[in-house]
Amino acid sequence: MIISPGVCAGYTSVDELLTAIRGGRHGVDPETVQVSVGFTTRQGVRHAGRGRGYRNQVLSLRVGAAVGSCAVEPDQLDDESVFACVGRSVADLLGHPDPAVRIAAADAYLAEMRPHASTASDVVTIAAGSSLEKSVARASAVIDLLPVTAGQRVLVVGVVNSLLHQLRQRGVAYLPCDRAGGSTEWDEPCRPDAAGLLDDCDALLVSGMTVGNGTFDALLEHARRTGKPMVAFAQTGSALLPCFLGAGLSAVSAEPYPFFWLDGGPSTVYRYRAPAGVRC
Repeated sequence: MIISPGVCAGYTSVDELLTAIRGGRHGVDPETVQVSVGFTTRQGVRHAGRGRGYRNQVLSLRVGAAVGSCAVEPDQLDDESVFACVGRSVADLLGHPDPAVRIAAADAYLAEMRPHASTASDVVTIAAGSSLEKSVARASAVIDLLPVTAGQRVLVVGVVNSLLHQLRQRGVAYLPCDRAGGSTEWDEPCRPDAAGLLDDCDALLVSGMTVGNGTFDALLEHARRTGKPMVAFAQTGSALLPCFLGAGLSAVSAEPYPFFWLDGGPSTVYRYRAPAGVRC
């Protein structure tokens, strides 16, 4: 494995990483670590001045001082399913039939074992402001991680209009892809499947939600095989994504709970980069 600022990196699949966590390779025995709190966050948003809105639902589990999260489809999880996670060990939940529970438990465990504040390459503070102001500032911090120039084309998996706005401002073209389909703020259709777009892009910008819905491994393999830059912006799996640096993943913008959209105060984004000289 490649060692990047305090992070064991270089994993090539989500299952490989979860197996390593089960085996105690990332900290104390997960059989001895208990989830103390479980909750969901449901969000509906339409920023002032924007023509489109969207909904989010996120499962979060707490381990010690850390919270791990995984976004799910709206109304996918009921309260009883979440409550059933409380008091169980991380090892137990890593074998849960619901991938969202597995990812949230692994994310919380890794965040507790290796806090972002001690492992990230750098820290960005998103200033207090309106929901749109904070969204635009977060997007700028994410896009700064992408080594692309005007005229190149980025495959964006998990469409966030503020990210697309930043790319447009920089003269960078994009291919919008989102499992929910629909269209962007500029009425561009969002393709539901990224597979058919991979050969047409120069770089990949990928939501952490791909870890929860099972599409991440194929994107990582493409980036690793072709050498294309791949950047992840992660609320889902924010502590988990840095473990793939150097194995296809170039950089991560990690945003653990509480997320920027929850209030108007300052927010923190932790950024990670693959070690210098490593071909991703």
